[in-house]
Amino acid sequence: MRSKAELVKLFGKNEQDTGSTEVQIALLTETINHLTQHLRIHKKDFHSRLGLLKMVGQRKRLLNYLTKKDLDGYRALIVKLGIRK
Repeated sequence: MRSKAELVKLFGKNEQDTGSTEVQIALLTETINHLTQHLRIHKKDFHSRLGLLKMVGQRKRLLNYLTKKDLDGYRALIVKLGIRK
């Protein structure tokens, strides 16, 4: 799992840019991937599953916002993160 500072450096405009849409999506994606691995092992952890579903919904809303705001940035981001086909 990558650190938050590393993701901010990769996806942010500068090192203090933690609030931009791209950084938020990257952070959520990293957490979602980590939780998915956790839930493969712990199949009955329903509390974490609920948190995962909320994070997926939040990421979807942020991706929809980014689509409307910056379509080229959206396309570059999903390729870089490896989400969606």
